[in-house]
This record gives sequence, structure tokens and C-alpha cells, in this order.
Amino acid sequence: MKNALAIFCFLVSILLLTSISGDLVHFQTVKNEPTFKIPNGFPKPVYDFKNNKPTEAGFQLGRKLFHDPILSLDSSTSCSSCHQQFSAFGHVDHSLSHGIESRIGKRNVPTIQNVIWQPHFMWDGGVNHLDLFPIAPITNPVEMGESLEHVLLKLKRSKEYSARFKAAFHHESITSERMLKAISQFIGQMISADSRYDGYVAGKDSLTQQELAGLTLFQNRCVSCHPPPLFTDYSFRNIGLRMDTALKDSGRVGLTGLKSDFMKFKVPTLRNIEITPPYMHDGRFRTLQQTLEHYGKGVFFTNSVDPEVKRLAGLTRNERADLIAFLRTLTDQNFLKDRRFRDPAWK
Repeated sequence: MKNALAIFCFLVSILLLTSISGDLVHFQTVKNEPTFKIPNGFPKPVYDFKNNKPTEAGFQLGRKLFHDPILSLDSSTSCSSCHQQFSAFGHVDHSLSHGIESRIGKRNVPTIQNVIWQPHFMWDGGVNHLDLFPIAPITNPVEMGESLEHVLLKLKRSKEYSARFKAAFHHESITSERMLKAISQFIGQMISADSRYDGYVAGKDSLTQQELAGLTLFQNRCVSCHPPPLFTDYSFRNIGLRMDTALKDSGRVGLTGLKSDFMKFKVPTLRNIEITPPYMHDGRFRTLQQTLEHYGKGVFFTNSVDPEVKRLAGLTRNERADLIAFLRTLTDQNFLKDRRFRDPAWK
């Protein structure tokens, strides 16, 4: 009887793995074991997959969780509700995040891409580990409004999730650690490294004269804060934005208590910047043109304003157009259309 049960469970696992399999571009199979592949020219990731060995079943479990509104209190809001693939897993519909019961947050939704290189998350750096990243939106009262304990209770009631967790971690127990690691396996694969710019660097693509002029401007004016290949240094900087009197968000100072951190926010990546409006921590700018104009005539200078913002002062209209033309070469169409990241419910 025990042998028959064991054979049955094995067959169920095989069927489950077959039904949820996909072609993981950044995974290579060596002796039936998936290994992570770093894109050419990228540095060593901050996140260590040795402590969360990627598997096809783990990836697909994370994919299911990411798109499932079961993680929210009223089962109305999933991670993908705010992090939408067509906008590099950002949110173009609203300046500020929207959660359960149409509650509105106070910050713009950040994109999810190349997260395994990030040393900290959120606009103020309030989370410092990828595995802990989902806890913030899940437990935020204006986003998903849940508790980890209740989420686990709901998952344990699901026969499908029980089978998926067992296939991914070879254990029947559903825990918060395994749930979070599965999500990390999924979002950790959201790697954008195939834009026209990347093709140009690899000698496989060309840029127009305007785009090349914009690249030169970028190298002279922007690279100190947005160095390639990640196009961010993940630092926190005050770029001369006036605090919104309604939101009263003063940035990293709320976390550290240091006056020098007043109005400092994390430098965002510029990859896929063309399709991730609105811009800034509160989504105050709708276009790249408005964003660049800020540096020319909108900077509110205080003692904590980063001196690097002066590099973008004095750009002519043509120079702004050239720079925007270059920034558009950072759009990664393959990343935006990668079927691996779609809602598994979509056929």
C-alpha cells in the first residue's frame, strides 16, 4: 500500500511539473539541474541563488503566487495588479499605488526588473533582502492589507498549492519562507538585458545619429548616478524636488532620522524608462520631457541637494530631444513580451 501511494505521488508530481513547465531563458540545464546565467557585462548579483536553488517548479510556484490575488485580504489585488509586464512591471495607470478597496498609497509603484542586483528595495531602502521584499506590500494596509499568517492559512486550504509547494520544495509544509523564496525565484528571473542599447554594445545593432548624440550627453551628464549596465547606482539622492504638502513624504529621513537624508530617494534604473511613466517617487512628472525640464528650471536647492543635478542644467531643447532618443534605446521589447512572466491563467 505504501509503495503504491509513493508511486502515485511521484506520478502526480511529474504531471504537475509537466503542466506548468516553461522555457526559462536565463536558466540553462546541466545534468537536469537548472543553473543561473548572468547576462554578459553584468556584475555579480547581490542575491545569492545558492541559498534558494532555482527549479522549474519553484519558478512556476512563484509565478502563480505573483499573479494570485489570494495574497490580499479581500482577494482583489495581486502583485501583478500594480506590477504590470507591459510597463516593465511598473504601473502607468496611476501616479500613486492603488490597493484593496481602491485605497491609495503615497508613492509611485517601482518597476520590478534586475532585482537580484539590488542591495535594498522600496523608494527609501526600507527592505534590504529580496526574500523579504514581498512582505511590505502584502502587509501594507493600503496595498494588500494581509498578514503572512492568514495568507498561509488560505494557501494550505488549496490542494493545488499543496501540490505545487511539494513539487517545488519536496516537503508538504507550506511556510512563509518557502512562499517568499518561490516569489524570489520568479521575480529574480525578471532580467532586462536585451535592449537596442545592449545590442549596440554587443556590436549586433546600430544607433541613429541622434541616439548616439544622446549617448554622448548621457555619458557626460547622467552616468554618475545611472551607470550601465544596470543604469542606477542604487544610491539615495536629493534631486531638488519640493515635498508634496499633501503626501508629506520626506524620503529616507523617515527611516534613518538623519537630517542629511531629507528628501533623498533611491536612484531608479533607467532601463525601460520610456514605458514606465509617471516618474519620480510620487509620479509627479508624466513625461520624460517634464522630468528633464525639472533639472533645468525646477530644482529646489537646499543643503542636502545632490551636486550632480547641476550636470543636467542648461540642456537645450535639441539636447533634451537627443537624450530622450537615447533613453528610448533602453526599452527591452523581449522582456516586455516574455511569456514566462505572464499570468499562468492566460492561455
